Amino acid sequence: PGRYRLSTRSEPSLGPRGAGHPPGHPHPPGGGGAAKSSATVSRNLNRFSTFVKSGGEAFVLGEASGFVKDGDKLCVVLGPRGPEWQENPYPFQCSIEDPTKQTKFKGMKSYIAYKLVPSHTGQQVHRRYKHFDWLYGRLAEKFPVISVPHLPEKQATGRFEEDFISKRRKGLAWWMDHMCSHPVLAQCDAFQHFLTCPSTDEKAWKQGKRKAEKDEMVGANFFLTISVPTGPGASLDLQEVESQVDGFKAFTKKMDESALQLNHTANEFARKQVTGFKKEYQKVGHSFKCLSQAFELDQQAFSAGLNQAIAFTAEAYDAIGDLFADQPRQDLDPVMDLLALYQGHLANFPDIIHVQKGALTKVKESKRHVEEGKMELQKAEGIQERCNIISFATLAEINHFHKIRVRDFKSQMQHFLQQQILFFQKVTQKLEEALHKYDSV
Repeated sequence: PGRYRLSTRSEPSLGPRGAGHPPGHPHPPGGGGAAKSSATVSRNLNRFSTFVKSGGEAFVLGEASGFVKDGDKLCVVLGPRGPEWQENPYPFQCSIEDPTKQTKFKGMKSYIAYKLVPSHTGQQVHRRYKHFDWLYGRLAEKFPVISVPHLPEKQATGRFEEDFISKRRKGLAWWMDHMCSHPVLAQCDAFQHFLTCPSTDEKAWKQGKRKAEKDEMVGANFFLTISVPTGPGASLDLQEVESQVDGFKAFTKKMDESALQLNHTANEFARKQVTGFKKEYQKVGHSFKCLSQAFELDQQAFSAGLNQAIAFTAEAYDAIGDLFADQPRQDLDPVMDLLALYQGHLANFPDIIHVQKGALTKVKESKRHVEEGKMELQKAEGIQERCNIISFATLAEINHFHKIRVRDFKSQMQHFLQQQILFFQKVTQKLEEALHKYDSV
């Protein structure tokens, strides 16, 4: 009970992992005992192709078999925008706070630990960057058609500098938000272990880690866990799928180029504000100060008010220079943090699209074989059915990406413009204060 066997091949199982021969190993000749090699769909000769390494090829060709527990099932449903991952029935969030420097081996080794508080447990745990890194590696291997967000980059030197730690914490907070927002990743056992295993229980941590590393539902077997809509109106038109995927490919290319350009522009603008703008405003302030000092040489009583007003104007410009230097932290830096996260997602999609394209190629090949009388219709239909599963999952992932992208960029642009308005209000306030100093002159 609670377990059922799924197999996509009529021949005997391919051993315990059921994922066929590992990438890099040639497949035995004859396609599993087929009478003629021309009667089978050709195998990809590039063993390093993502389609092969992900297990996509083995799955489509019907070489995956394994036990799928109810808890491992991943459901794709038909939503208003087409295929979608079934929503997480118990959504949660997780904050990342208080990075603290800790030591082990009697102080010989130092590291930074982050406090994680998942909303569904309320229990805090502490995790190091290497724990995040381990989790990322497991999930990237397990989910070939899901974009696992990239972690902020590693840094060997200056790891304990305040600015670096603060920036990394913000990057990890974005990463965590995307993990919790994904219906599949959020419910994955390895991620839940990462969020809930007490930091002090080393034994439990290692057990959960080993369990995740022995997960059999990876590679070709991962695709067995995907459950897709069935019945009338649930089948996908292959040409339409291809057109949607091509459209998304063009979109990601354009988004990647514009994200890169915006990142460069924002970076350059921030640099100018921190150095150039601050310096220029303070130069103006200094010049006003020199003028007020010159005016002070006139000892007439009626001059005093003007001298003070000009001196105050000088201070206002000096303060505006400081405001410019501090501003990027409030508005441009958060935009660049978001762009960094999305550049990671965009780097994942070529491989996800490649798996889908590889599956479509096998379907076209099998249809040709049927027309030429080289393949049984039933076998070709099996290939099409399994390609359908990959297509449903790919389109669900594309839909999720767009949904989350609209949410993120909306909130980040609102934040950016709010901060810009606050900034110019502060500048205006400084200038108005300076202006009023002349009222009594």
